[in-house]
Amino acid sequence: MPYFAKLLLFIFCLVLLVESRKHRRRRWTSQLEVQKAGHMYKKNHDVTKTWKGKTEQLLRVDDHDFTMRPAFGGPAIPVGVDVQVESLDSISEVDMDFTMTLYLRHYWKDERLSFPSTTNKSMTFDGRLVKKIWVPDVFFVHSKRSFIHDTTTDNIMLRVFPDGHVLYSMRITVTAMCNMDFSHFPLDSQTCSLELESYAYTDEDLMLYWKNGNESLKTDEKISLSQFLIQKFHTTSRLAFYSSTGWYNRLYINFTLRRHIFFFLLQTYFPATLMVMLSWVSFWIDRRAVPARVSLGITTVLTMSTIITGVNASMPRVSYIKAVDIYLWVSFVFVFLSVLEYAAVNYLTTVQERKERKLREKFPCTCGIPHSKTMMLDGNYSESDANSLAGYTRSQMVPEEEKQEKMVVHLAMSNASNSSRKRGLKGHVGLRIIQNTHAIDKYSRLIFPGTYIFFNLIYWSVFS
Repeated sequence: MPYFAKLLLFIFCLVLLVESRKHRRRRWTSQLEVQKAGHMYKKNHDVTKTWKGKTEQLLRVDDHDFTMRPAFGGPAIPVGVDVQVESLDSISEVDMDFTMTLYLRHYWKDERLSFPSTTNKSMTFDGRLVKKIWVPDVFFVHSKRSFIHDTTTDNIMLRVFPDGHVLYSMRITVTAMCNMDFSHFPLDSQTCSLELESYAYTDEDLMLYWKNGNESLKTDEKISLSQFLIQKFHTTSRLAFYSSTGWYNRLYINFTLRRHIFFFLLQTYFPATLMVMLSWVSFWIDRRAVPARVSLGITTVLTMSTIITGVNASMPRVSYIKAVDIYLWVSFVFVFLSVLEYAAVNYLTTVQERKERKLREKFPCTCGIPHSKTMMLDGNYSESDANSLAGYTRSQMVPEEEKQEKMVVHLAMSNASNSSRKRGLKGHVGLRIIQNTHAIDKYSRLIFPGTYIFFNLIYWSVFS
């Protein structure tokens, strides 16, 4: 037993010795890392990166009054601006505005923010410091809504250089007014502008300018719109005058949009053209087929009315005529005239039949001649019906000279073969169709298509 106890004591002492050595090794390693870090600290020491005090003390924010602009009382402070357009979100014809998301950057120099630095490196801050220093009070002229993105924090960046130069960047979405001219809609091009201006400082206190001219405006290559083709972006600047406050520098972001026409060709122009062509089918229908021609005319008129209403529902109620209105209303007039054309044909046919009826009542002795001719031309009577003509008495066949004419008709029909009667029937039906076509229908078949084609040539040459 004593031997076993000695063995356990020896093992316990051995474990304590090993643990003490591990502890000394870890402590030595940590000391080595601290010395190494201190060596690196001394090698890359920069107060702009390793300042342990408050940022306000480094920039001396509390030592100056930042409610006043830099160099107050002196010349105007120049503030350079550049913009990167991230997206052009929407164009609204009804509200006459557009929505754009952009990165707005300002550049100016404020010596009150200068700080000592051995490597001339900048310091970057978020939006919390912006509330404590002076920044340009730029706003968007004619804007309806605008906001700075705040997910996950305010999208504001402030970068200060040792010599006092400042870069101030924001990510903004703005909805601004765009005065559009729809006189050539949908074959139009629109030019919209986003205008930037200082709200409080006139040109004597603050001078806004594009930092790099036209190069100050950059756009994302992926920007695209469903109805518009973005032709170009460009910048301009000018002075704006207010009678009560004075002159201000104003910067313009101009962009030109051209509308895609293919959508309107499929949804508006092509259906309207088909309705006009469909109304022309009425000219080839028998003038006595009143239900067919009237229903076709009414259907095309109502369809054109629906197309016009649908187009104007998505457009602002402007007081001038648009290009699409000209095309649709001219097409509507063509469809309406085709209905009036049949009304004229039907009226003239009724007048002509009334005159013939009065003529028969005035001269009853001649009523048999056209009747016999009608039977022969129509082909609606059989040979037995034609033979029955010979059984008419003289009182029924009033003129003596008409009897000989009816006998000729009877002989011609009795001596004809079956095949010749069939061929004659087809010819008589065609002749009947020709006879039932009014002269107005014949002219309309040429005048309506020719006039509409001529209108299209003029329309597309003027507006395209």
